[in-house]
Amino acid sequence: MHRHEGPSQGKFAVALTAAAVLATAAAGVLIDRYDDRPPWATDIAYEGGYLQAVRIVKWRALREGECALMERQGIGGERAVHDPAAWVEGCLDGAAGHPSRNQGIVR
Repeated sequence: MHRHEGPSQGKFAVALTAAAVLATAAAGVLIDRYDDRPPWATDIAYEGGYLQAVRIVKWRALREGECALMERQGIGGERAVHDPAAWVEGCLDGAAGHPSRNQGIVR
C-alpha cells in the first residue's frame, strides 16, 4: 500500500479556506478603494480622447474648443467618464499631432 505524502486533507482544507478568505478580503479592499473606477482610469480617458481626435483629424481639422465641447456632449463615451480632463488633454494632443504621452510606457 502506498502512503499519501503531503499535508492531511484537514490541513489542506484549512489552508484553502484561509486563502479564499484572504483573496475575498483583498478583492473587497480593491473594490472599496476604486469602486467602479479602475486604477488606470486616467490613462484610459487620455487614450480615448487621443484616439478620438486622431480619427477626426484624418477627415477634418478640429476647431478650437471642440475637444471640450465633444466631452460635454458625451461623445467621449465611457472612457471620458473616468477623467474628463484627461480625455480633453488627450484629444488636444491628438488634434495637435503630438505623440501620445503614454507611448512607449510599459506598466
